[in-house]
Amino acid sequence: MNRVMVHLSRKFCTTSLNLIPKQFSQYHQQQIQSQRSQPFIPFSQLQNQRNLLESQLVSTLDGCTSLTQIKQTHAYILRKGFEQCCYIFTKLIRILTKMEIPMDNYAKLVFNQVKYPNPFLWTALIRGYCLQGLVKEAVFLYNCMRKEGTSPVSFTFSALFKACSTVFDVNLSRQIHAQTILIGGFGSDLYVNNSLIEMYVKLGFLGCGRKVFDELPERDLISWTELIVAYAKIGDMESAGELFDQLPLRDMVAWTAMVTGYAQNAKPREALEFFERMQNEAVETDEVTLVGVISACAQLGAAKYANWVRGIAENLGFNPTRCVMVGSALIDMYSKCGSVEDAYKVFEAMEERNVFSYSSMIAGFAMHGCAYAALELFHEMLKTGIKPNRVTFIGVLTACSHSGMVEQGRQIFASMEEEFGVSPGVDHYACMVDLLGRVGCLEEALNLAETMPAEPNGGVWGALLGACRTYVNPDIAQIAANHLFELEPNAIGNYILLSNIYASAGRWNDVLMVRKLMREKGLRKNPACSWLETKKGVIHEFFAGDMTHPRSGEMKQVLEDLLNRLKAIGYQPNMSSVAYDVNDEDKRRILMAHSEKLALAFGLLCITVNCPIRIMKNIRICEDCHSFMCGASQITGRVIIVRDNLRFHHFHGGKCSCGNFW
Repeated sequence: MNRVMVHLSRKFCTTSLNLIPKQFSQYHQQQIQSQRSQPFIPFSQLQNQRNLLESQLVSTLDGCTSLTQIKQTHAYILRKGFEQCCYIFTKLIRILTKMEIPMDNYAKLVFNQVKYPNPFLWTALIRGYCLQGLVKEAVFLYNCMRKEGTSPVSFTFSALFKACSTVFDVNLSRQIHAQTILIGGFGSDLYVNNSLIEMYVKLGFLGCGRKVFDELPERDLISWTELIVAYAKIGDMESAGELFDQLPLRDMVAWTAMVTGYAQNAKPREALEFFERMQNEAVETDEVTLVGVISACAQLGAAKYANWVRGIAENLGFNPTRCVMVGSALIDMYSKCGSVEDAYKVFEAMEERNVFSYSSMIAGFAMHGCAYAALELFHEMLKTGIKPNRVTFIGVLTACSHSGMVEQGRQIFASMEEEFGVSPGVDHYACMVDLLGRVGCLEEALNLAETMPAEPNGGVWGALLGACRTYVNPDIAQIAANHLFELEPNAIGNYILLSNIYASAGRWNDVLMVRKLMREKGLRKNPACSWLETKKGVIHEFFAGDMTHPRSGEMKQVLEDLLNRLKAIGYQPNMSSVAYDVNDEDKRRILMAHSEKLALAFGLLCITVNCPIRIMKNIRICEDCHSFMCGASQITGRVIIVRDNLRFHHFHGGKCSCGNFW
């Protein structure tokens, strides 16, 4: 055996040591000597140095602001020998995604250079494709990842869930949900389950989202708040409130969800109550919360709450002069509270203005009938270089509509796409139909509604139906109503408006037909309601025909006195404002019990002479009440401001700011 080994060693040793060049021998000796003189570096220390360099490279990638910088950093990464580092290339792909650079152009090429990608590198590429809307490619990558034997992580599923909700693919979302169950280990993963709840909510399957929530072994604030917001969006504030009450810990986001939920669902009192509770519990408030509660004040139209909220905003450091978001919301609030002057004071004091602040102020002028001021501000906005958006044009067209400025409205509508690149939407067409309808061009308005490029919505047909009431055109009204009955089958206001048009035209059989249809559908009319705020900030509500107010006797006497004085200057009750087939005496009695007249009588009793009487109404003011308010402002010398569901009417000296265009 020993002889064999010696033979083999001799066989592989083909060169005698004596034949090795002397120069090489000397070089070899020098190298050995050099290595002996260098200090020994432990492997752990070398690893720490490598980790430090990795962190520095990731930090450098974070600071990249262009593709050129990324490529330079990428080259440096390769020179330093990190061509297989998943940690660094995960960051590189995320930065490319953030810069919206197509995945196939760079990120995928980077990914393909890594021999053994880890789950995070796979996820970075999948996420990139998802965010760029390439869901099929993302799912294909996920399948490749599984075939390679790589297990997904939480972030993999959250990216895919978000992609499913973006493209509204219900079947795909369920398949990916099933993957979390089949693979296992994600049942208690809070991050995955919160993403799952969010996905089902966005897809419109709130019940599925609630089921996931109910089966969670552990929940956090995100889980609770996601569902609270979802219930608020569909108007189910009762379920949202129940979840809120069960919350073990309530943060600012949860409180804000409730405040904005009530505001968005036309429950301003509840929104203000929640905000007051939030303040009492010393919960932090941000701009979003303030905008929500300011919206509630705008709906209520009460100056007391408006000033209270503004004071809170300023105390918290959100001064409207410097905070554009809060300033714009306050402009909208003061406008809807009936004080366009205060709205303009906020606008003037703003140090910075953007398209939202200008749009809010233009809309404020429009709803108060100040069309020339709205147009002047629009042109001032253009001079500053601020580009108008879709909301701006709705405000400008509304101003034209409310003042019967047909030619100006046509010109602005035509300029939207030609000059500003804003394609007219359904709401803009609704404004034009409203504008044409208000000046009696009903045939042209109908033609525009029928030939517009988009499918007309309820706003378009509702504007036409409203114009038919003004000009008593039951034939076109029937066409508009038929569309509305399909689009909004349970909106009782459309049935009532058509019934009133038939009544004005004396077509009582058609009135009975519409009322029969309402009964068959089980629709009930929302009672007409008006409210006003007295000096101490107390809000008083009045319903049509309801004489149960403690001061109803005095109110009745005030109205009788007013009626007698108005008749002396030529006022006659407008019987067509009563949609019932009853005798004239009953019609007069019904008219005198309209909610806005009751509110006016109470205002004359309680509000001092030097203060305007501000009345809010939940539906459109009728023709008779409009005439009554004009006359009342003349004989009493009072300023009367009425906000109905469409606009403001400023009555002073026997005239209205709307110029009878409403």
